[in-house]
Amino acid sequence: MSEQSSGKQTSPKQTSPNPPWSLTVAVAEIPETGKRFDLVPDAQRREAIARVAAVAALPRLKAGFELTRHGRDGLRVVGFVSATVEQNCVVTLEPIQSEVEEAIDLVFAPPRPLPSEHAVTDEPKVLGEDLEILHDGMIDLGAVATEFLILGIDLYPRKPEAVFDASNPEENAADLPFAALAALKKGKPEQGS
Repeated sequence: MSEQSSGKQTSPKQTSPNPPWSLTVAVAEIPETGKRFDLVPDAQRREAIARVAAVAALPRLKAGFELTRHGRDGLRVVGFVSATVEQNCVVTLEPIQSEVEEAIDLVFAPPRPLPSEHAVTDEPKVLGEDLEILHDGMIDLGAVATEFLILGIDLYPRKPEAVFDASNPEENAADLPFAALAALKKGKPEQGS
């Protein structure tokens, strides 16, 4: 089963206006066979996500998710985020575009109290996996996609041909910010001598 989204939804439901991209899905809506979601936000949402991600622009963004039941009331989310991000080169400050491709593999489960030593449960043991917490039996695919996008953005983007030329401070000592203070200090006799 596949569901397309351009940012406007009837089901799953959209939530709070605070997140730039929110698309909530209830565990109860996911059949035992699973459900696929292909999400593409509209230009207005991409602009809001770009602001949150602190990038100049987000010309392209899409996410795909395969949701399957995990135990009685959990979900496994496997998918990807793919985007084109526009940022400024850290060397030249010129705009550049880079691609972000992030794989997603998460398990969501409701919060549980710590079991006693002798407790017996019918839930599958998830060893070696960090569980994400379900809130009110819901997950927000827009928030998941946004988080993985932000994780995949290069914090120090650089044009391939850009070279940082660090000048030698010894050669330009007169240009240093405190050069005038150093010169004044050299001209004064030491106190206490």
